[in-house]
Amino acid sequence: MSQPNFAGLAGGLSLLGLLAASSVHGQGLGNSPYSRLGLGDANSNLGGVRQLSMGGVGIAAPNNVNVNELNPALLFYTSRTTFEAGYSAQVKTLRNAVSSQRTGSANLGYLALSLPINSRWAGAVGLKPYSTVDYESNTTATVEGEPTALAQNQYKGSGGLAEAYTSHAVKIAKGLTLGASAGYVFGSIDQQAGTVILSSTSTTSNTDRNIYLQHVHYSDFTFRGAAHYRGKITDKVNFNLGGVYSFQSNIDGERTISLNRETIEGVAVSSLQVETEKKGKATVPALTQVGISLDNNKNWSVNLDGSRQEWSKFRAFNEAGGSSGVLLSDTYRVGLGGELTPDATAVDNYFSRVTYRMGLNMAQLPYRPGGKTLYDRSVSWGFALPLPTATPLEATTISLGFQYGQRGNTDSRTLADGNVERNVKENYVKMQLGVTLNNRWFLKRKIE
Repeated sequence: MSQPNFAGLAGGLSLLGLLAASSVHGQGLGNSPYSRLGLGDANSNLGGVRQLSMGGVGIAAPNNVNVNELNPALLFYTSRTTFEAGYSAQVKTLRNAVSSQRTGSANLGYLALSLPINSRWAGAVGLKPYSTVDYESNTTATVEGEPTALAQNQYKGSGGLAEAYTSHAVKIAKGLTLGASAGYVFGSIDQQAGTVILSSTSTTSNTDRNIYLQHVHYSDFTFRGAAHYRGKITDKVNFNLGGVYSFQSNIDGERTISLNRETIEGVAVSSLQVETEKKGKATVPALTQVGISLDNNKNWSVNLDGSRQEWSKFRAFNEAGGSSGVLLSDTYRVGLGGELTPDATAVDNYFSRVTYRMGLNMAQLPYRPGGKTLYDRSVSWGFALPLPTATPLEATTISLGFQYGQRGNTDSRTLADGNVERNVKENYVKMQLGVTLNNRWFLKRKIE
């Protein structure tokens, strides 16, 4: 048998693993006020760069080049040992009725390694984001009973959770594969809320700020089941049906809360520990995803996915809505996308070997201000660029994915106490670079 370069691969995986581990607690992609809710912006099992380019779809889209961790049952179709790393960046503009802000950043997105174990069984391991918290907002409100006073409130949050997982797919019958995934979720979330009272009889130079600090560390296991069926419509057109069910998770947590007081310049005045490593759980509701696709087993596919998650069941330390106190609602998501490779065997025209992808996506947000639904709408596109050094034994593909979207709106509401609550609208551009390495590790050599 030929021997793969285990030392080089192990070294590369170790380096990338260290980079990923160092960014687990800082996965933010720019200020996002909506990440204050629940456990932050949830990943919702959206897959890698291939899925991003097609509008977040791929539940029923088999592929023999990329690691499809979106549906574990599709790992069966990855015929070669495949390593994939994704790097993400985002630029966004936040806007409400009175102001706007531009922000963004970049980080290592995900890692995945899949391996065909035998003719009926394939497996994979990987590391990906589970949720992200990254926000900072400032508001001003009147103080009840003090007509000359104003309360300046500052909210900050950072951190997030990551998921290390192992997945397996087994062929049960012709066209039918089943899959399962077990993950270990871990990470920390830090949140703070600060308030300073200003009035016409005081100045900011001698005004103290009261700060509520909360640090929560989460860690526990998650589980996912999946299925995929592939059949023929005609000799040239195939259909695919796929489904993934992520079971409800009760993630163990330890919470520490303190109340601090500091001057407006940031000098500490006092600190009171309210809770120290209090044990509790975060209940993350089950996620149901289904998909259907058509392809010609050669160079094109069209895919439609839908999902539902009952965020109304979310709890954190027995608090509905978590520390934000904002009740969440059930969400639905639908995506439509496809890909086309003009001619994968073309010799004279490189661009005919490029895979072109595009998709549309619309999702509800779990937050319903004033009882009105907020949406996240986006359009995606991308390319898979095979390197010309590819051989029957190994190949490298560079994938680029882009997504432009809007979520939320700039509506305002006057509350019962006379203060105004303003929604935030996010215009964003997400970019992802994926590097995929395919290699046939084990081959039997013939002696002539």
